[in-house]
Amino acid sequence: MRPIPLLLLLSALSLPALSQAAARVEVLQNRLAHPWSLAFLPGDQGMLITLRGGELKRWQPGKGLSAPIAGVPQVWANGQGGLLDVALAPDFAQSRRVWLSYAESDASGKAGTAVGYGRLSEDATQLTNFTVVFRQQPKLSVGNHFGGRLVFDGKGYLFIGLGENNQRATAQDLSKLQGKVVRLTETGGVPPDNPFVGRADARPEIWAYGIRNPQGMAMNPWSDALWLNEHGPRGGDEINIPEKGKNYGWPLATHGINYSGLKIPEAKGEHVEGTEKPLFVWKVSPAVSGMAFYNSDVFPQWKNKLFIGALKEKDVIVLSVEGNKVTEDGRILGDRDKRIRDVRVGPDGYLYVLTDETDGQLLKVSPSGA
Repeated sequence: MRPIPLLLLLSALSLPALSQAAARVEVLQNRLAHPWSLAFLPGDQGMLITLRGGELKRWQPGKGLSAPIAGVPQVWANGQGGLLDVALAPDFAQSRRVWLSYAESDASGKAGTAVGYGRLSEDATQLTNFTVVFRQQPKLSVGNHFGGRLVFDGKGYLFIGLGENNQRATAQDLSKLQGKVVRLTETGGVPPDNPFVGRADARPEIWAYGIRNPQGMAMNPWSDALWLNEHGPRGGDEINIPEKGKNYGWPLATHGINYSGLKIPEAKGEHVEGTEKPLFVWKVSPAVSGMAFYNSDVFPQWKNKLFIGALKEKDVIVLSVEGNKVTEDGRILGDRDKRIRDVRVGPDGYLYVLTDETDGQLLKVSPSGA
């Protein structure tokens, strides 16, 4: 059991921003209609990029953007819903499996997050035999809080971050898959050691609960633990370390208030007995998005940094990580005035960033002077 970390309450407005000269930016691609995520293909094959409207494309250096890859499932592209995350299976070199998360609707017209995989053809023009292995139940979203981040832990498991569909109480209801982190095997099965397996009142897929709207998720390479960030309501964006069977509080515990300015009806305080305190809190919400730990030797000045995108504040947040202690260093891309949707560290040690705009961009970022 890890020690409860010191709670850090920081306002972005009180922090001295890093100089914009702290980063050098190259625009690799524009005209991306609301890109959501990217995954690096092996070698010089480029990367896969999801567009929220429902298209999966490949980008290659010197060749640019491909036509849409065939075989992608139909998505429910409304509100915050659409085609979301993309991840390569750990055995991609053999299986060529590409995993996708996306919003899908049912006959009622409401939607939830689904996850599946298909085999990418050798020429990367189509996905074949797409198989859905997970569906968020029940379908409750009318366009809000899907989550959708996919993370393989390197130990045979897949984690999926799921929003509570803007239905607050569901995050505490173990019979529903809203507001949860779920854990599956690498082929989509339920691991027998999941915390709620065998309970009639709980879904066996659940790993952790009490989550509002997770938008970034990654394995910490120094602790080998899963980290997650999530949107608070009006205030209270958080970083959490979702552990087996634990409750992360929403909506009982929160540092935010309703968008109306009123208190969250179910909230009992910033911390509630029996729930986990967040590792880090922004009292003023930057609207956090994709996150990436920097563990490359290419740019030593970035070693042990955590990069998190910000949608509302249109920036990339830089944090230093020492064990489970996190301190914010500043921001590096605010001069571009673009909503940041995803942040990844490439195999070449550069930072790759997607901007969530009608004319979205793929950016390659390095420290200034590097």
